[in-house]
Amino acid sequence: MTEVVKTAQMPDEKVLVLFDTEEEYAQLMTDFLQKQKELPWVLRTYTDERELRKDGLEKAALLVVAESAYRDEFLELSRGRLVVLNESGLIRWKNLRYVDKYQRADNVLQFLLEVYMETADTPLPRLQKSCRTVFIGNYSPVRRSMQTTMALTLSQLLAREHTTLYLNFEHYAGLPELVPDNRTHDIADLLYFLGTEKEKFRLRLQTMIKRIGNLDYVPPMRSGQNLLTVTAAEWLAFFQGIEELGEYEYVVLDLSESMQGLFQILRLCRKVFTITREDRISKSKLLQYEQLLALCECGDVLEKTKRLSLPHIRRLPEELEQLTKSELAGIAGELVKEIEKSG
Repeated sequence: MTEVVKTAQMPDEKVLVLFDTEEEYAQLMTDFLQKQKELPWVLRTYTDERELRKDGLEKAALLVVAESAYRDEFLELSRGRLVVLNESGLIRWKNLRYVDKYQRADNVLQFLLEVYMETADTPLPRLQKSCRTVFIGNYSPVRRSMQTTMALTLSQLLAREHTTLYLNFEHYAGLPELVPDNRTHDIADLLYFLGTEKEKFRLRLQTMIKRIGNLDYVPPMRSGQNLLTVTAAEWLAFFQGIEELGEYEYVVLDLSESMQGLFQILRLCRKVFTITREDRISKSKLLQYEQLLALCECGDVLEKTKRLSLPHIRRLPEELEQLTKSELAGIAGELVKEIEKSG
């Protein structure tokens, strides 16, 4: 096989060139990239160096080459826009960018998008919205109410049939699978990029997305204290930025009172789910919350709020993906039907 694929190219389109003599890997990565939506370049894949050189590398917006196929002249021909797929685990050329070849394909893609944004010398294309975004709010003034567990169950069930993004704004997310390590971008970084590189917001989001099954999420802020410093206007601009992308049918918000402008955010939501409890203190908290909504002239939030009184849950699974098979799944499934019916 001399060439896996050469996609059609419009005159002004950018090209990502993938060169790897390992034909099986080249085909698998090509198949993966072709399934991705709204990438900033078209793809050309080669497994034969003669074909690669014949087409030329000067037009490549980014050259991605396997370590075993790398040649020194590739760096000059690609004008430095080059990433090496590291196969040996060694850093053989110190002036190059490396990404581990044998890892999850979406991690490789995220790295390539980051490099492309650093090297792009022209504005990134403005893409058309592909769908209308509906925000679903989850908020309860009652602590330890299983709000996050329910929101994650609901989100995963929605993601079976709809493009869905889950965002956690709890002061302490409480789930180690969601909390990023020091090398991972989180919602705080995304807010920063929206303010400084708005034209690259779509790609920045793509580089930060993590997944639980079909569900996309951005890691929550490492420090809940950072939530307190974001203004209501900044949150509203953030959600507007996500809405303008038109990539998600549903965005599920796991909200907390650590956010400035909480009531304004709740007003953005098509539906709001509030978990309640039957004890006296919980009822008092809920009453105080609802009175405050009325005082702030946010009666519309109450109108679209559904109270949830959860039964006693005997046991929840350790794996987040198994929540869709838990005792909560039946309740969350009925909520999904309500959401879909409301359009």
